Amino acid sequence: MQQPEEESSALPRISQVNDHGREVRADTLRPLAPISEPDRIASLDVLRGVAVLGILVMNIQAFSMVHAAYVNPTAYGSLEGADGAVWLLSHVLAKRKFMTIFSMLFGAGIIVLTSRAEARGRSALRLHYRRTLWLILFGLLHAYLLWTGDILYAYGMSALVAYWLRRLPPRWLVLIALVLLAIPSGVMMAMDWSIRFWSPEQYEAALWGWAPGTEEVEYQMSVYRGSWLHQLPDRAHIAFWGQTASFGMFGVWRILGCMFLGMALYRLGVFSASRSVRFYLALIVAAVLAGLPVTLLGVWLCHRNDWSLHYSMFQGKQFNYWASIPVALGWVGLVMLLCRSAGLEWMKRPLAAVGRTALSNYLFQTVICTTIFFGHGFSLFGRVSRVQQILFVLAIWVVQIVGSSLWMRYFRLGPLEWLWRSLSYWRFQPMLR
Repeated sequence: MQQPEEESSALPRISQVNDHGREVRADTLRPLAPISEPDRIASLDVLRGVAVLGILVMNIQAFSMVHAAYVNPTAYGSLEGADGAVWLLSHVLAKRKFMTIFSMLFGAGIIVLTSRAEARGRSALRLHYRRTLWLILFGLLHAYLLWTGDILYAYGMSALVAYWLRRLPPRWLVLIALVLLAIPSGVMMAMDWSIRFWSPEQYEAALWGWAPGTEEVEYQMSVYRGSWLHQLPDRAHIAFWGQTASFGMFGVWRILGCMFLGMALYRLGVFSASRSVRFYLALIVAAVLAGLPVTLLGVWLCHRNDWSLHYSMFQGKQFNYWASIPVALGWVGLVMLLCRSAGLEWMKRPLAAVGRTALSNYLFQTVICTTIFFGHGFSLFGRVSRVQQILFVLAIWVVQIVGSSLWMRYFRLGPLEWLWRSLSYWRFQPMLR
C-alpha cells in the first residue's frame, strides 16, 4: 500500500488549515499514525472488553432460535424454571445495555481519533471517512455472508454523521442525544396508535413476525439447518430490511444518540476512570433504583398482557428502551470502579486484551456461533434451551478471554484490527511485538 499525500512525511513548506480553521505550517505537521500502546486509555479497553463479551448474552438467542424469540420470548422456547430465569436476567441486565455501551464507546473513539490527528496539526476528515467506509464494507460482508444481526454497518453509517458534531460541548451533545433517542420511541408509539387502521394483511404480516405459527417456525428451521447457500436468500432479505427500513426508522437515531452521549461522557472524563468514586457509585445506584425497576415493570406488564401484539410489540418495548440507558451507565460505573482499584490486575488485563481485539472477537463470535447452530456446522438451531445457550456463552467467553490474552502477548493488534488499521492508514501496520 502506498502512503497517501496527507500522511507523507515529505511535506512541502506551505501553510495548511486544520480542522479548527487555523493555519499550520506544513513543516510543523507530523504524519498521521495509529495510537501507540503507551498512549492507550486502559479503562476504555477494559470497558470495550466487557461490552463485547456482554453482547453475546443476547446475540446467542438470535443465533440459536427463530427470529421472533429475540423480541418475544413466548414465540419459541421455554420460560419455565431455569430457562425463564436465564431469559429474565438476560433481558434485565443485558438487552440493549451492552450495545448501548458499545455505541457510546464508538462515539468516544471518534473524538480520540480526531483529537490525535488535530494535535498533529492535521485534518482527520480523510482518515475518519476511510476508516468508516471500510467498516461499512465489513458490515455488509458480515450481514450478507454470515449473520443478519450485524451492527458494524449501522455504526459506520451513523459515524458518517457523528463526525460533524464531535466538537460540541457536552451539554449540547447530551441534549441532542436525548432528542435523537426520543425519535424511535415516538415512531413506536405512532405505530402502536396506527394498528387500528391496519388492513388484515398488514396485521397478519406483523403477527407473523411477532408470534410465528408452526409453518413459519418449520421454514426457519429448514433454512438455518440447511447449507450456507440455502440460508443465503433469507439472510439477504433480512439483512437488506435491517439496513434500510429498520435502520432508517429506529437504528440510526438510537445509535447516533448513544454516540453523542458517549462523546459527552468521554469529554467529562467518565470513561477514563478519572471521576470520583462517589460519581461512579451514583451511576450504579441510578441503575439499581431506576433502570432495573423500570425494566422489570415492563416485563410484568407484558406478561400481564400475555405478550400480545397489541401491547408488547410497541408499548411494552418502551420500558427497556429507556431504562437500558441508566442500566448501561451502571455497568460503566462498575467497570470504572474496577479500573480505579489498585489490584485486580488478573481481571483487568484479560478484559483489556478482549477490548483491544474487540472487532476480531465480535466477528469470531459470529463464526463460532453460526458453526455451532447453523446447518453448515453442527446444526443445533432451535435445538438448545435457554440454559444451554448461556452455557455456550460461558464457554465462548473462556475461549475469547484466554485467546485474546495469549494473542496480545505476541502481537500488537488483533487480526481484523490490523487489517482495518492498515486499510485506514493505507499502509501496513506493525503486527509483531
